[in-house]
Amino acid sequence: MKNFSSSLGFLPTTFILVGIPGLEAEYIWISIPFCLIYIIIFLGNGTILHVIRRDPHLHQPMYLFLVMLALTEVGVSASTLPTVLGIFLFGTNEISFDSCLFQMFSIHSFSIMESAVLLAMSVDRLVAIYSPLRYTAILTFPRITCIGVLIGLKSIILMAPLTLLLWRLPFCGHNGLSHSYCLHPNLIHLPCGDITINNIYGLFIVISTFGLDSLLIVVSYGLILYTVLCIATGDGRRKALNTCGSHICAVLAYYVPMIGLSMVHRFGHHVSPLLQVIMANAYLFFPPVVNPIVYSIKTKDIRHGIVRMLLEKCAAV
Repeated sequence: MKNFSSSLGFLPTTFILVGIPGLEAEYIWISIPFCLIYIIIFLGNGTILHVIRRDPHLHQPMYLFLVMLALTEVGVSASTLPTVLGIFLFGTNEISFDSCLFQMFSIHSFSIMESAVLLAMSVDRLVAIYSPLRYTAILTFPRITCIGVLIGLKSIILMAPLTLLLWRLPFCGHNGLSHSYCLHPNLIHLPCGDITINNIYGLFIVISTFGLDSLLIVVSYGLILYTVLCIATGDGRRKALNTCGSHICAVLAYYVPMIGLSMVHRFGHHVSPLLQVIMANAYLFFPPVVNPIVYSIKTKDIRHGIVRMLLEKCAAV
């Protein structure tokens, strides 16, 4: 199923997605945990967003960045939902060429945004610990809004050329993918043309976003640790570090699966397809499932806001 272009070669009209290799007969049962995962993601992040929106005391820089994080995680999950549930619930494993590129663009754009938001949150914690008296004066609402807009624009501007570069390549009939959704590291192995420019630009995106963001996060926490060690009392140090606990968990939940998936795509050409599926799912589903739970448990204001909301619901009933 492909169209012929005299200048580009064969261009597939559809790509074939793969759920979990070897477990096709169990897809209906496998769909249950995936449905639960999506429910947890949308309910958990939606609760965070609702609690922050309705409580004026939470309209502070830290929680506004948390809103950005929740929105990016909802965006990533919403991008994968149609094809994942389509495969496991309805056995629909085909996706059009244009839809596949749009899904790839959406997934990677929201992932770039998430990385940038995690960096912004680390800077937020640095400012809060290094200069607590000027915290709200430095991170004003207009500045935070500007940061959010810049993060979104940067992600779109970086991903648009990568999508166009992939669209121009000849695929010569190769249209089988390894996941339940379209990812660039998977798609880039299918064309039979020269992919040098794609690889160079893809590497540039990785270095200038995930690589630079992770480096700056490490630098931020180095400065945070130095500042905390200058605090006189042990109790003050503990309180300062406790404010970073949730964010550290979010950073680890995001970067550890991402590094694992990158290693599998780059060097694991002979690894089991099942391992590739597990790593890809961990990269996309683990952070949006874990982060709302972590922030609800470890962040006192969020926890109290959720409790108040539940009590009000019970009283209304």
